Amino acid sequence: MLKGNAVVGQSGGPTSVINSSLRGVIEAAVRQDAFTGIYGMRWGIEGFMKEMLVDLRKEDPRTVAALRYTPSSALGSSRHKLKEPDFPVILNVLKKFNIRYFFMIGGNDSMDTINRVEAYCKKNGYELHGIGVPKTVDNDLFGTDHTPGYPSAARYVALSVEQGGRLARDMQKVDQYVIYQAVGRDSGWLASAAVAAKCNEADPPHIILIPERAFEQDKFLDKVEECYKKYGFCSISCGEGIHYADGTPVSASVTKDRFGNIEFGAMGGTSAAMMLHKMIGDRFKGWRGEFQVVESLQMCGSDRVSELDLEEAYLCGMRAVELAGEGKTGLMVSLQRGKKCGCYSTKLGTARLADVAVKAKPMPDEFIDQSGMFVTEAFVDYLAPLVGPMPEMVDLAFHPVKK
Repeated sequence: MLKGNAVVGQSGGPTSVINSSLRGVIEAAVRQDAFTGIYGMRWGIEGFMKEMLVDLRKEDPRTVAALRYTPSSALGSSRHKLKEPDFPVILNVLKKFNIRYFFMIGGNDSMDTINRVEAYCKKNGYELHGIGVPKTVDNDLFGTDHTPGYPSAARYVALSVEQGGRLARDMQKVDQYVIYQAVGRDSGWLASAAVAAKCNEADPPHIILIPERAFEQDKFLDKVEECYKKYGFCSISCGEGIHYADGTPVSASVTKDRFGNIEFGAMGGTSAAMMLHKMIGDRFKGWRGEFQVVESLQMCGSDRVSELDLEEAYLCGMRAVELAGEGKTGLMVSLQRGKKCGCYSTKLGTARLADVAVKAKPMPDEFIDQSGMFVTEAFVDYLAPLVGPMPEMVDLAFHPVKK
């Protein structure tokens, strides 16, 4: 095996379990004879280009173990989009520190970073083994059943919508509707996860709006009115990236990040939830309501973490190191769901980085109901084992007092 140093970085938005993956990488790497050193990138690829490396072998094993339950990105993250002048700089750093094994924990933009760095090194005759560890709350990576980070964020959304919805139900004499906005630029996986705690038809949410279906204002408002007449209030879960048929974001946001993606939480802009709130207020005079935009809280809420998510994130980190040790490169670790009916199981597989990079996996049609404003039972079945059991909540029987 090729002897050399290994480096690992974290990129993009955090998750509640991204450090569990980091722990997996570190603990597996210390057992690899081919790795003479194990380095961490401070601030992702941006810090790497500035030689901001830390020695992970020197970390206290108790600290490494505690990463499992530590949210956000312990090494520090970045959203730097690689440009052509960056590649010679990266190659020089790789050579200077004799780095032969390159790991990134991230989403599709991060997989693109590894893919391009590995390809540039190959073109220039430098042997580098690049392996990606999947991570994103959006759950929109190709080549994997789901991504580490999604189950915990999904649980966060489900509990938030359930609890906020119960508040709206019990305050319906004051507020007639509530809107929760979830992260999801191109896909509705997270907004749809609101359904996980729903037991009865009247339970929140009543409407789910996702980017996979074009938003129709009149159809939406008619549905709001229908729910109000049925339940006395209306609970709505929406993805931040919902848009009209012509592609215009409901949020009306135009600010873009370094990758050319619209930033729905940009300062000074509006949110989809805010715009929906205004639409409802304009149509139904005298109604009051709330909208909740928690932004990154659902990406780092360790108090609602999924235990399954923690374990799978850890195993993905370990498997990445094993693949590199086997001489593999240009791959991302993937989770493949078992086919046994009624019993959840997964096995670790791989996907080519080139197939994952800079692409977004939408929710399949069989997960979206005909109205385009809710999900099917197939999605509920897909989601349930990921988020785990929901806490039991009760309702009073309301026995009337008789004279």
